[in-house]
Amino acid sequence: MAAGSEATIPKILAAGAGGEEGEHVKPFTPEKAKEIIMSLQQPAIFCNMVFDWPARHWNAKYLSEVLHGKRIRFRMGMKSISTGRTIVPQFETTCSYVEATLEEFLTWNCDQSSISGPFRDYDHSKFWAYADYKYFVSLFEDKTDIFQDVKWSDFGFPGRNGQESTLWIGSLGAHTPCHLDSYGCNLVFQVQGRKRWHLFPPEDTPFLYPTRIPYEESSVFSKINVVNPDLKRFPKFQKAQRHMVTLSPGQVLFVPRHWWHYVESIDPVTVSINSWIELEEDHLARVEEAITRMLVCALKTAENPQNTRAWLNPTEVEETSHEVNCCYLNAAVSAFFDRCRTSKVVEIQAVRTDGDHMKKEFNVCDHVEVGQTGSQNLTTGIGKPEATSHFGPDLVPVAQRSEEPPSQRGGMFESDGKDFDDKDGEHFGKLHCAKRQQIMSNSENAVEEEIVSNTTTVPSQTFISTDDLLDCLVNPQVTRIVAQLLIQRRSL
Repeated sequence: MAAGSEATIPKILAAGAGGEEGEHVKPFTPEKAKEIIMSLQQPAIFCNMVFDWPARHWNAKYLSEVLHGKRIRFRMGMKSISTGRTIVPQFETTCSYVEATLEEFLTWNCDQSSISGPFRDYDHSKFWAYADYKYFVSLFEDKTDIFQDVKWSDFGFPGRNGQESTLWIGSLGAHTPCHLDSYGCNLVFQVQGRKRWHLFPPEDTPFLYPTRIPYEESSVFSKINVVNPDLKRFPKFQKAQRHMVTLSPGQVLFVPRHWWHYVESIDPVTVSINSWIELEEDHLARVEEAITRMLVCALKTAENPQNTRAWLNPTEVEETSHEVNCCYLNAAVSAFFDRCRTSKVVEIQAVRTDGDHMKKEFNVCDHVEVGQTGSQNLTTGIGKPEATSHFGPDLVPVAQRSEEPPSQRGGMFESDGKDFDDKDGEHFGKLHCAKRQQIMSNSENAVEEEIVSNTTTVPSQTFISTDDLLDCLVNPQVTRIVAQLLIQRRSL
């Protein structure tokens, strides 16, 4: 598939020689599917893998019957403003929330503006609704048999089903802010309607202006409205490699570790099911997340103890005390070493203050290179097979889009000159994540170069806020170095 075009995915199920539905044969065995998932380094769409899943019939109407009377939380966002121009995507801290049943959602979504009930204050022509991050174990707590309708075992993960899955139900325009997930890789099964995915590779992190405010464990947000970027404010975004695909019902999208993604619903009703697949790299990532949580909670709580909602994402129940966060950090480090003790003796690299490397051998995870800033800190030491050879009608790579950004083409969102931002609107002096495959000895030089580069511009005269400081302290590059130094200290 040529770069510069949105991925086109076949929609016809593969059939056996006789063409009967009962003769459908899946293109990949579970073992082969897992091999692809564990080796592929770019997003791709699996086709013809879920045609026999009971969950393929889980449209919103069906789910409203299964969950009859159950109230769930919907995130409400605005489609347009008074001028009629579509606004930019919204952080979850800026949205309103409604507790409603799926029946009430579907009635409202039929544009019945005169309805009463929980959606009465939200004009359907002006708002979208999104029931996002709905974990099966909470949603179907009294209907656990339904977990078997989802069969991730077909992708090589035996016993994995709805119990390890999340449900997403949205209306036209509902979207997830651009972010990367700190843990695992992601499999997304599209059940109803279509969603458009904008994806960026891990090495584009410096160009996406990462921030941890609002704070959500395991999510690093981008300050940029990637649909309508403000290139004057965020000039480095021009270097980002946008990949796009429209995911249709019956398809499963594979999102590799640390790929940035912005997702929007482009049909009246969309239903998706996903599962995050754990990876060896997650053990170190949990240490990094514990460091991040401790710093964010300490500084932001001290700044304004009475207003946590301004910086804590609604998906987080509450901020935790410093003592609790300290215990969490220690637990993450201990879990890292517990995992490592079951593995082989390998080298661990750490950077001294003078930039030299020292090496120490002890029982840790296979081929851990603490000191590498790349996304593959933990590897098995076994050469990964080349997965791209499996590309074809049943495994379609997501193409890079090379033409001008949506703001110049027109599209669902028209720019109003705004972007994702911290509440103070400051951007100067941020340190951004280095390229993923850069080793730590080089990353220190990269940090220095970044500082020099930033100081060549006209200095900001505004006050440095807590968020400015946090953007530097909990930048993914910085927390990785801190995590590596903590592990080195523990190993002495």
